[in-house]
Amino acid sequence: MPYVSINQRVRLYYEEKGEGTPLLFIHPPGMGHAVFCRQEPLARHFRLILYDMRGNGRSSSSDAPITVPLLADDISVLLRALGVRRAIICGYSNGGSIALDFALRYPEHVEQLVLIGGFPEVCTPLLFSEFLLGISAAKLGAIPLLAVALAWGHKTNWREWQLLRRYARLTHKRDLNAMYQAGLVYGCTKQLSSLRLPVLLIYGARDRYIHPYIAMFQRYVPHADIVFIDQARHQIPTKHSSELNSILRAYGKRSETGRKEGIACRTKEDKTR
Repeated sequence: MPYVSINQRVRLYYEEKGEGTPLLFIHPPGMGHAVFCRQEPLARHFRLILYDMRGNGRSSSSDAPITVPLLADDISVLLRALGVRRAIICGYSNGGSIALDFALRYPEHVEQLVLIGGFPEVCTPLLFSEFLLGISAAKLGAIPLLAVALAWGHKTNWREWQLLRRYARLTHKRDLNAMYQAGLVYGCTKQLSSLRLPVLLIYGARDRYIHPYIAMFQRYVPHADIVFIDQARHQIPTKHSSELNSILRAYGKRSETGRKEGIACRTKEDKTR
C-alpha cells in the first residue's frame, strides 16, 4: 500500500489516480479518504489524490500534539513527496479548515481552493455543540457508535454504509479527540483577506447551520465564487456526488484555461523584451 513518511514515526496512507491537474481532497476528522469514494470518477479529468490524515484510516497515529497547522504541514510533505508543485485543494467540512490554513501559509502550492460546507472558525451554537459531541464520543471511546452515526449520515446505500462505518472505526481515539479540539479553537477569519488565489465555496441549499459562515467569506474574500446545491444538506460528497463532481470539473477547466492564458501572456511578454 502507498505511504508517505512524515518522519520516522508517522506515515500517511494515500491513493492517486488519473492524470492532469492535481486535485487533493481533505476529509473531516473520523472519516478518512473513504468519504470521497464517489469522487473517484474525477480521475478521468484530474490527477486525483486522496489520503488519510494522521490518526485516521490507514495512516499512523500522531507522534505530536495535533493542531490544524500541523495537519496542513502534513499536506505540504505529501505533495512534495508526490512531486506536486501546485494543486487544487479541496476540503470538506472541518477538512476545510485545514485547506484554509494550507492556502494561507502555502499559497504558492495552491492552484485553487475549494471548500465544501466550509467555515473559517467555530462560532455558532449548533456547530459548537456538534464539535462537543465529537469530543465527548472520542473521550468515552465510543468510536464504533460515532462510526455508525457518520456512516449513516453519509450513506446512499447499504454497501456504502458498511464501507464508511468500517473505515471510520479505524480512527485513533486520542487523535480524534485532539482533532475535534484543534478544530474547535482554530480560527482564520481575519486572515482570509490575504487570500489572492481563486476560491470556490460549495454549500448545500438546506445546510442551514453552516450558512451563517458564508457572510464571513463574503466580507473577507469578496472574489470567492459561491455555489449552492439544491436540496442538499451537509453530506455533499456522497449524497450529491453527481452535482459536486460536475461543479469541480467545470471549475477545474476554468482554472486550467486561466493557467494556460497566464503562461501565454508571460511568453508573449518575454518575446517583446
